[in-house]
Amino acid sequence: MSFFDILSLFGGLALFLYGMRLMGDGLKESSSGTLKRAMEHVTNNPFKAFLLGLAITALIQSSTATIVITAGLVGAGILTLHQSLGIIVGANVGTTVTGQIIRLLDLNADSGAILRLFQPSTLAPLTLVIGIILIMGFKNQKSIGNIAIGFGILFTGLMNMTAAVEVFGQSEIVQHLFTGLGNNPVLGYITGAAVAFVLQSSSATIGILQAFSSSGMLTFKAIYSVIVGVYLGDCVTTLIVCWIGAKAEPRRVGMVNIIFNFFKSILVLVGVFVAHHLGLLDGLWEMTVNSGIIANTNTVFNLACALVLLPFLNRFEKLSIQIVKDDPTPPNKYRDVYDSLSTAFVDTPALALRSCYDALLTSFHASEENIKRAVELLRVYNGKEYAEIAQEEARIDELSDRISKYIVELLPHLQEATHVSILDQYYKMTTEFENLGDIAEDIADVAKDLHENNTVISQTAHKQLVVLLELIQDILDNAELAFSKRDVEAAYAIAPLEQVVDEMIDILKEDHLKRMSEGTCDIYADASFVNLMSCFKMIAGICSNVGNAVIVRVHPELAKHKHTYFADISSGTDEEYNEEYTKAKQKYMESIENIN
Repeated sequence: MSFFDILSLFGGLALFLYGMRLMGDGLKESSSGTLKRAMEHVTNNPFKAFLLGLAITALIQSSTATIVITAGLVGAGILTLHQSLGIIVGANVGTTVTGQIIRLLDLNADSGAILRLFQPSTLAPLTLVIGIILIMGFKNQKSIGNIAIGFGILFTGLMNMTAAVEVFGQSEIVQHLFTGLGNNPVLGYITGAAVAFVLQSSSATIGILQAFSSSGMLTFKAIYSVIVGVYLGDCVTTLIVCWIGAKAEPRRVGMVNIIFNFFKSILVLVGVFVAHHLGLLDGLWEMTVNSGIIANTNTVFNLACALVLLPFLNRFEKLSIQIVKDDPTPPNKYRDVYDSLSTAFVDTPALALRSCYDALLTSFHASEENIKRAVELLRVYNGKEYAEIAQEEARIDELSDRISKYIVELLPHLQEATHVSILDQYYKMTTEFENLGDIAEDIADVAKDLHENNTVISQTAHKQLVVLLELIQDILDNAELAFSKRDVEAAYAIAPLEQVVDEMIDILKEDHLKRMSEGTCDIYADASFVNLMSCFKMIAGICSNVGNAVIVRVHPELAKHKHTYFADISSGTDEEYNEEYTKAKQKYMESIENIN
C-alpha cells in the first residue's frame, strides 16, 4: 500500500461524493415544482405521508434534504408538525434506494450483453455521454444533463474506490481494522456515526462501505453496527440545519428525526443481539458481505423499524414538544412571514419562489389596508390611529427589506432562466409594494396637517374624493388580481383606469382652484389637496407597473421592447384599450359631473 494507492482511494471518494451531490441537485432543480405540490397536499394520514417522504428521498437522493425542506414547510405554515411525522420516517427509508443503485457493482455480465449494459463500467461512460449531449445540445435540459453527469461521476468514483480497496485488502493494518470492527460493535457504531456526520450523508457512508466490501474482508458482524451508527450520525447534521435560525416547530421536525433514529438504533441493536444469541443469524454472522448484502441489510433495517415505530409517531411528536419549548410571543405581526423565507428552501427553487410570492402578497395587502386606514383619517382624525399607521408602515418597510435580502440570497442558487425571470419580477415588486406602503403614511400626514391647522376641505371636494377613491380601489383590485393570479385581463385593465385617474385629478385640481377663488374652499387646504392628488396618482402609477410586470412575465417575448409596446397601447391605437378607457371614463366622470 503506497501513497498513490491512498490518493487513488480518496480521489475515487471525491468523485463519488461530487457525483452524488450533482445528481441530487439536478433532481431537486428539475422536480422542485412537483415536490412542492406533493408536500403541500400531504394529509394527516401517516402512511400516505410515509410514502411521500420515501418517494421524494428516493428522487432527490438525500434524506437530509427532504427533512430540512419539510422543516422549512412546517416553519412556513404549509405543513403542521403532525403532518411531517410520516414524511420523516419515509425519508429514512427512501435513503436506502441509493444503496440499491450502488449494488449494481455486483452484477455479473458474463451471461449476456443485456446485463453488461447495467454494469457500472458501462453505465458510467453511457450516462456521462448522455449528460454532456443534453447540456451542450439542449439548453432547456441542463438539469437532466446534470443528473446524468452526476450519475456517471458517481459510478466512476465507485469503480476507482473499488480498485483502490483491492490493494488495501493486502494491508495488515486494514485487516486488523476490519477484524476490530467485527469484534467490537461499539467501535463499529462510533465509526459509522462519525463518518456519516462528517460526510453529512447516510447514502454516501453506506456507499463507501459497499465499495470496501469488494476487499472480501467485511463480514455481517463487522458491518451491522456501522450501518446502525450511520443512522444517528446523519440525523445529527439534519437537526443542526433545522435548528439554525428557526423557530420551535421546524426545530421539532429535526428533534423527531433524532428521536426516531435513536429508537431505531436501539431496536436494531437489540434485535440483532437477540437473533444472534438465538442462533437465527448463524448462517449470516460470519458471512463475507458484498455490496448487495449491505444494501439489503440497510433496507431491511429501515423498513422493519419504520413498520414497528410508525404507530409511536404521536408519542415522538409529544416528546419533541416537551424537549423543544414554544417560542416567546413574536413582537412583529409578520414574524411568520419572515420564518417562511427560510434558507432551507434555497436549493429547491419552487418552494423558495412560493415563499417570496406569499411574502409579497402579504406586503401588498398590508399596504392596501394601511392606505384605507389613512384615507379614513381624512374623514375623522384620530391621533392613536395615526401612530398605528406609522408603526404599520415601519413593519411593511422591514418586511420589504427582509424579502429583498432573501431574493439576493436566493439568486445564486437559481439555474433555470424561468426561475431567474420570476425572481427578477419579484425583486421589482418588492420596491413597488414598499412604495405603496409609504403612500399610506403620506396620506396620514396630510390628514394630520389638516387637523392641526383646523383646515377643512369643502363638502364638494369630499364628494369628489369619494369618486376618485372608488376608482383607485378599482385599480388596486385589478393589481391584486393580476399579481396573485397572473391574470392578464386584470393587468391590461389597469392602464386605461390609470389614464382616467390622471384626467380626473386634473379636473379636481381645476375645480379646487375655482372654489378657492370663489371662497368656498379654505385657501390653506390648497397644499394638502395637491399632496393628496399626488398620492393617488402615485398609487395608480404603482399599480400600472405591477400590471405591466405581470404582462411581461406571461409574455416574456415583450421584455426587450416593453416600453415601446406599452406606449403604443396607450396611444389610442389599441381597440381593447380604448374600449376599457371609454367605459371607465363614462362611469367615473359622470359621477364627478353629477356632484354639485
